Amino acid sequence: MNGAQTLAQTLVNCDVEVCFANPGTSEMHLVGALDSNPRLRGVLCLFEGVAAGAADGYGRIAGKPAATLLHLGPGLANSLANLHNARRAATPIVNVVGDHATDHVRYDAPLTADVIGIARPVSAWVRRSRNAASVAGDAARAVQAACAAPGGVATLIVPADCAWSPAERAAERLPEIAPAVVPADAVESVARLLANGKRSAILMRGPALIGDALEAAGRVQAKTGARLLCDTFAPHTQLGAGRVVVERLPYFAEQIVALLSGVEQLVLVGAEAPVSFFAYPGKPGYCAPEGCEIVYLAHADEDGAKATIDLADALGAPDKPSTRASLELPGLPTGALDVSAVVRTIAHLTPDDAIVVDEGLTASQALQAALARARPHDHLPLTGGAIGGGLPMTVGAAVAAPGRKVVCAQADGSGAYTMQALWTMARERLDATVVVFANRSYAILNIEAKRVGTSLGVKGRALLDLHDPELNWTRIAAGLGVEASRATTAEEFADQYQSAMNGRGPRLIEAMI
Repeated sequence: MNGAQTLAQTLVNCDVEVCFANPGTSEMHLVGALDSNPRLRGVLCLFEGVAAGAADGYGRIAGKPAATLLHLGPGLANSLANLHNARRAATPIVNVVGDHATDHVRYDAPLTADVIGIARPVSAWVRRSRNAASVAGDAARAVQAACAAPGGVATLIVPADCAWSPAERAAERLPEIAPAVVPADAVESVARLLANGKRSAILMRGPALIGDALEAAGRVQAKTGARLLCDTFAPHTQLGAGRVVVERLPYFAEQIVALLSGVEQLVLVGAEAPVSFFAYPGKPGYCAPEGCEIVYLAHADEDGAKATIDLADALGAPDKPSTRASLELPGLPTGALDVSAVVRTIAHLTPDDAIVVDEGLTASQALQAALARARPHDHLPLTGGAIGGGLPMTVGAAVAAPGRKVVCAQADGSGAYTMQALWTMARERLDATVVVFANRSYAILNIEAKRVGTSLGVKGRALLDLHDPELNWTRIAAGLGVEASRATTAEEFADQYQSAMNGRGPRLIEAMI
């Protein structure tokens, strides 16, 4: 075996099944190792940002890491925006980056770069293999680090000679670094706090928003009346009919302040106190009410899911939540096509157990409101705020859950960052439907310009406009191998979306709003 082969087999031994790849010369032995290992699936992405975003979407749904395979420092640099999103989402990813052979670095060849320096800002763990014998152990440690609570990007740099040189054997999976258990006295303290009659809210993030923990949060609410909240861009939430209802913090600071007005106690479960996305003149950046007591039930590296269940038990909460979202499908609209018509149609026609990837930006609030009482689904937003995550996350989510329909609500301007993801959807024949909100504008920036007090003239407005020339998504998708259509009325959109939901494989609908 060579070092590359021990890396591939170690990943398999550690239950890593997929590698989203955009390799180059220094990774050819790693490609060869992937080729010879039948249990490791290689998925080609035409841009490193797509590979990183796909690994993010995969990890959020699968609950375990995929690998990436990136080419040297510049390839890693191309992936940084979506690795930033993954870092913010605490998504487990094993990020494998090739590098020049050890004795070639001294020549300062054109692609030589500080790979460790590039990796560090987005990585929870970084290591450069020293020799072929160390690659397998390094890979096992990378998986262990990626999966350590709350999850993160583990970057392993493999010089070319470490990949091609002989190595002894693969490594086995290392023991899991489990999340810390919240002490019983801390749970009891929060239970007493919630029983004191003050107006309380619980802000949750991570595993506390999924499955049994979400049910337990509903039980706590039934017992105490505490409001249940999640971050604006909570990485993974379960929404729709039958689910415990969680209020999502709005995007703008003054809206968060208004939502939290009157809250006297805020309990954090894997979350932090709410702050605004940006600073604005004359508006608050810290959004918790003045005088509000803030306490942690669980920090991000602690087992917030178990702590929430323990809290429900400590309170003597009912066995079941008292309220759940009811199924209330909006009627299918007719006539002109606008954001409201698009999101109502999506809510009406999206099937049970779908995954909705949301990079709708200015359409997202309306979409989430429409889906709140639609059929049960999983929701993946743009957690780190670095645009260009939607289409790649759709790839990863569809690879992770091949039996489920994946719907991507995609703003047109941000979709242009990573449109190459459509090609991967076509090649892998993924069951994904992309709805492009085609307003031919960076619409969110027009809003933000007004909020920060900037008055734009002709030149300034041109920097936020996508009309000249037209960004034609139907043609773009067709050129990348994805069946595509354009809708200009509500009826056309409903027919096209229903067709996509009834069929399988990648589809794109350009909704002309």
